[in-house]
Amino acid sequence: MSETLAEIYDRYIAGEKLRRDPAQRAVLESLEPLRRWLEAAPPPSAGNGGVLRRLFARPPEAPPRGLYLWGGVGRGKSMLMDLFHGNVGTAAKRRVHFHAFMQEVHEGINAARKQGVDDALAPVGAAITRDLRLLCLDEMQITDITDAMIVGRLFKMLFEAGVVVVTTSNRPPDDLYKDGLNRAIFLPFIDLIKEQLEVRELRAATDYRQNRDIGDQRYFYPADDVAAEQIAQIWQNLTQGARPDPLRLRIKGREVVVPEFAGGVARAGFWDICGQPLGPADYLALADAVDVLILEDIPRLSRKNFNEARRFVILIDALYEARVTLIASAADTPEQLYLEGAGAFEFERTASRLREMQSAEWGAEE
Repeated sequence: MSETLAEIYDRYIAGEKLRRDPAQRAVLESLEPLRRWLEAAPPPSAGNGGVLRRLFARPPEAPPRGLYLWGGVGRGKSMLMDLFHGNVGTAAKRRVHFHAFMQEVHEGINAARKQGVDDALAPVGAAITRDLRLLCLDEMQITDITDAMIVGRLFKMLFEAGVVVVTTSNRPPDDLYKDGLNRAIFLPFIDLIKEQLEVRELRAATDYRQNRDIGDQRYFYPADDVAAEQIAQIWQNLTQGARPDPLRLRIKGREVVVPEFAGGVARAGFWDICGQPLGPADYLALADAVDVLILEDIPRLSRKNFNEARRFVILIDALYEARVTLIASAADTPEQLYLEGAGAFEFERTASRLREMQSAEWGAEE
């Protein structure tokens, strides 16, 4: 008999690939029966082999409930999902970041509309569920009204097709799309999640808010190789080696892309975020979607890069109001970043906020 998920976890602990946490191990023990069912279940297309085969085939056992695993950043949600997905012995599985998944859905809907299809979501749902038994979605977070309006029907298609869903999120289901436009239309999706998935909070011991993963320093200058190495270690600690995906946010028809995102932690260079023509709505959406932002290589600011400096100020305001933890590397101290040119005086408030956000207590208050 092959190793159980918990035994694989123990082996990783012994090899010092992971740190032991009873809460993480308990989740894997709960996922083990689901893994066994998936490995014993017939392929999704097995019922399409002809009339006689369908007539005499034993009715497939109803799939068990999936899992909605939520909890704070750095708890190991993505790591557990990846360990589960990587050790389920079926080819009919897929692991994808939630935002990337929804991007594919919208692209499919647009393509169907161009072909004159009346119900553009139907062929998209059929394509997704074809030959799929397990769908692992990392970082479910809904901030866009277009996502909110279609996820209910889309997930109903998944469940009706017998697809088992395992998803992670930083929020409990009741907080999804919180305060969103026309949220009442979205509420049946929350009920569907609670009905079809086991909702479980991961109360793991690892907690960046208690300063166990980030350390005492959050702002590094100058932005040299030493700073890059230290930030890389923080990234590794916070994500626990989870595979990052780009974070794609759609705001008012625009797309904001953060190069790396895993476990609620986003990582980007200054020019990725502030070198693009973004505005307050974009930065507010970004602040709402992440728990930690790692922003690297902040340059000295002046009249030469005034537009980028202005966007940086707006970004910091958005992060500050949302109490997002900021890890940054920069050319100089906050007070020395912007010394001349239009906006230098107003930057004093931004420098003050950057200082305040460096404290170990920042982000610990709810």
